[in-house]
Amino acid sequence: MSAFLFRDDPYLTEAPAKVLTVTQEGGIVLDRALFYPTGGGQPGDSGRITWAGGTMNIATAVKGPTGHVVLVPSEPGTLPERGVDVMQYLDWDRRHRHMRVHTALHLLSVVIPLPVTGGAIGTEKGRLDFDMEEPPADRDGIESALNRLIEQDLRVTESWITDQELLANPSIVKTMSVMPPTGEGRVRLIRIGEGAGQVDLQPCGGTHVARTSEIGRIRLGKIENKGRQNRRVSIHLD
Repeated sequence: MSAFLFRDDPYLTEAPAKVLTVTQEGGIVLDRALFYPTGGGQPGDSGRITWAGGTMNIATAVKGPTGHVVLVPSEPGTLPERGVDVMQYLDWDRRHRHMRVHTALHLLSVVIPLPVTGGAIGTEKGRLDFDMEEPPADRDGIESALNRLIEQDLRVTESWITDQELLANPSIVKTMSVMPPTGEGRVRLIRIGEGAGQVDLQPCGGTHVARTSEIGRIRLGKIENKGRQNRRVSIHLD
């Protein structure tokens, strides 16, 4: 398995690696994955890689069938061969915006404490779908509560539990449509706040900011009807 640098340090913007293989489709698999692969509503990272005599722009990253991260080139070109040393450079501004929006969506699930049926993350905005029969009456109150949490400058940390511990405590899973991946023996948890000040704890494999104040001010967007008992709530980076 590749080392998941995006998980170990989401603020890392460049890193060396070695090419493990090139897929039949022209994807590149490295032994150290700086690029986050598409998953959990968060898009894959973009950027570029360089090697002796070559450079290639990376449009996105996806999960391969064996768990590796596969880099998808922006356009056809000469690929680095297996065993070649490369340098990875992340499109940091895009990644950081994803981190801000993703963390803000965790807080939105605190302000609206209902089961989540779906979600998506972008560079300017994000959204969660809630199992909600009627739209919320106090739209401005939701926006204010969300920004108050952000302004508390809460720490965002991670911890791990076993698959068995997760199955024994299903209440920490907020997403109805997708269960956290199990089978590897452990599941990653993202915690916002500490001790008595903890406001959220849920399984998540994405990238997040280190403190909520880094998100910046959030503006509430549309609240849309997406079914008999499904409401889509959007947020925007202000």
